[in-house]
Amino acid sequence: MALKLLKLLSGILFLTTSARSQTGSIIGTVKQTNGEVVPFAHVYLENTKIGAVSDLNGAFEILRAPAGPYKILAQFIGFERQVKQIIIVNKQTTVINFELNQDRKAIDEVVITGTMKEISKKNSPVPVEVYSARFFENNKNPSVFESLQNINGVRPQLNCSVCNTGDIHINGLEGPYTMVLIDGMPIVSGLSTVYGLTGIPANLIEQVEIVKGPASTLYGSEAVGGLINIITKRPTNSPLLSADIFTTSWLETNADVGGKLKLGKKASALVGINYFNYNNPLDLNNDGFTDITLQDRISIFNKIAFDRKDNRQFNIGMRYVYEDRWGGDINWRPEFRGGDSVYGESIYTSRWEVFGNYQLPISNGDVNFQFSANGHQQNSVYGADVYMADQRIGFGQLSWNKQLFPSHNLLLGAAYRHTYYDDNTGATFKLDSSGNNPSIIQLPGVFIQDQITLNEKNMILLGLRYDYNNIHGNILSPRINYKWNATNEKTIVRLSAGNGFRVANVFTEDHAALTGSREVIFTEKLEPEQSINFNLNAIQKIYTKNESYLNLDGSLFYTSFTNRIIPDYDTNPNQIIYTNLKGQAISKGASLNLNLVLKSGVTIMAGATLMDVTIEEAGEKRSQLLTEKFTGVWSIEYTVLPWNLRLNYSGNVYSPMRLPLLGELDDRNEYSPWFSIQNIQLTKPINKEWEIYGGAKNLLNFRPASNSIARSFDPFDKNVEFDANGNALATPNNPNALTFDPTYVYASNQGIRLFIGIKYTLHKQ
Repeated sequence: MALKLLKLLSGILFLTTSARSQTGSIIGTVKQTNGEVVPFAHVYLENTKIGAVSDLNGAFEILRAPAGPYKILAQFIGFERQVKQIIIVNKQTTVINFELNQDRKAIDEVVITGTMKEISKKNSPVPVEVYSARFFENNKNPSVFESLQNINGVRPQLNCSVCNTGDIHINGLEGPYTMVLIDGMPIVSGLSTVYGLTGIPANLIEQVEIVKGPASTLYGSEAVGGLINIITKRPTNSPLLSADIFTTSWLETNADVGGKLKLGKKASALVGINYFNYNNPLDLNNDGFTDITLQDRISIFNKIAFDRKDNRQFNIGMRYVYEDRWGGDINWRPEFRGGDSVYGESIYTSRWEVFGNYQLPISNGDVNFQFSANGHQQNSVYGADVYMADQRIGFGQLSWNKQLFPSHNLLLGAAYRHTYYDDNTGATFKLDSSGNNPSIIQLPGVFIQDQITLNEKNMILLGLRYDYNNIHGNILSPRINYKWNATNEKTIVRLSAGNGFRVANVFTEDHAALTGSREVIFTEKLEPEQSINFNLNAIQKIYTKNESYLNLDGSLFYTSFTNRIIPDYDTNPNQIIYTNLKGQAISKGASLNLNLVLKSGVTIMAGATLMDVTIEEAGEKRSQLLTEKFTGVWSIEYTVLPWNLRLNYSGNVYSPMRLPLLGELDDRNEYSPWFSIQNIQLTKPINKEWEIYGGAKNLLNFRPASNSIARSFDPFDKNVEFDANGNALATPNNPNALTFDPTYVYASNQGIRLFIGIKYTLHKQ
């Protein structure tokens, strides 16, 4: 019996070994559906390490492949992956050819931000950067605000060491110069700039489009430094159900849940909920204050799309956000809110948004009515100082797009924005102190744009906008864009010039003006800021001899401001003085992005920006506060094919930036150090529905200096002596003449942390 069993096992071993020794070969081509070849595509047998890369003619060859049935896959960036069944026969050559469909969400994205109409990215005369949902999935964060830290030239800036509110800098220009849109509608401006990028469910985002430089010709006020347009998914293209939950070693928890519903025969809805909670007060730097702000936030999103005749569009989106955040003394509790015994900054935010688009049933051209409205209520205390604000914005826009001749595509539009703002500060007091005088701004405008196709290589975009502000009068915004591309479209050059304008409301934008740590001084009535911008952009696609793909995207930019409103922290360390600049503010620099796909399957996205942002007045030139001269970002991705394990290593690096000091005796460093935030994430799909991921944030454990908050032990300045002009005096108990100040901040105080998450996606059956 034992002998028979031994013979049976020997036979099985022999057959297994023989089968493995039997090999065949595979040859074929990888092409597009239009017949063009796809070089450097990866072709491999599923669940093995066996594969090849197509050559410059799209041909590939796999030698010594084990005999048997397999799934064989072909993929390349910019195309949808294709899977086929194959049977490899010993000592025979199997021929298999692939035809890949272009992936519109990758290389040749459709964008709308630059021209206010759908257009292929490569054909857009306005340079638009596009980041897909995959980009954000590779570096999980609880909000879009934090996810933008790995985009070249875009920096999330914290404005307060205590409450951790922040804004977005584009090419060195501060947050109020950046307009944020959802599905092309201006949702975020003024009071909501600080909070508008939090609470958007990540699993509902299709892509994020970024335009660097003024776009006031199409979008009006606030679009001075650039645009961030968050494009949400269409209900028809969304999964039936999705859920994404992760937590960190700091006990942060984020949950995104979404799905689509069928509302009768003519409508479908996309619903999403985001919840974020952090309730673990830590003081690892021993300054007596929370290292990061505690938050409890919920956001509810709903988008309804209606089916109409001739595929005309009609959709409505709604979002509600509520957030309770606080930071301050580690011993602070809600009963201390608004008092002067234990310092805390507590902010209750309630915000609603409605936006949509209705395409009119008109055959002569594409006519759309777009609309948005939002209400933002804020109840904040900064120590004993209370800030209560109410802002409501209504927006409507009618546009007509028509191809007049083969070479002219015309866009005409009329827009109206109504802004209501009221608070409990001197900004809205009546001069006779009889009550409040809310700010009401009426901003009607008209615009025209002509996209002229001269030939297959040359295109010009001309635009002009006229707005009338009921306070500041007439405002004109022209622009011109020129695009040239080579016949093979591997080289594209874009040149643009235009201007922007912005009507500022300091109390809605500058956290330092609200904290009470400094007195706010206005020396004059503030006039609208205006800017003029020039941008030269060039793109080069390269197919290298070692079978790799490289895409280079470089820009030179220059922006000059007049009437710029700049907070003066230096003249008096206890004041913030706001005035229109009687000189010139300039932002200039160069940036370079690269996207590299190696033969090995490694994908590298990297970028660097070198810039100089200066302010010149009365013959004196100085660098802008909180603005770095150099920034670099990277994201390196590799998929271990046999395990289907995706590895992503991302990070950024910033050069020193000038920081606000409280005077000559302030012992804090005038400049921040070089610093880098680096992250690593592993993602493993379990099957078509389930995916797990995990990793580490801030691998280098970088944290700002522990003395960033001046006099954190005396936040109400009870032991500070002042002179007759309100300046702090140097005393034995205060040798550096400091007052409490949380505005010296350039990076998060959160150190290294681990995270783990799970994602579920149920597609249409």
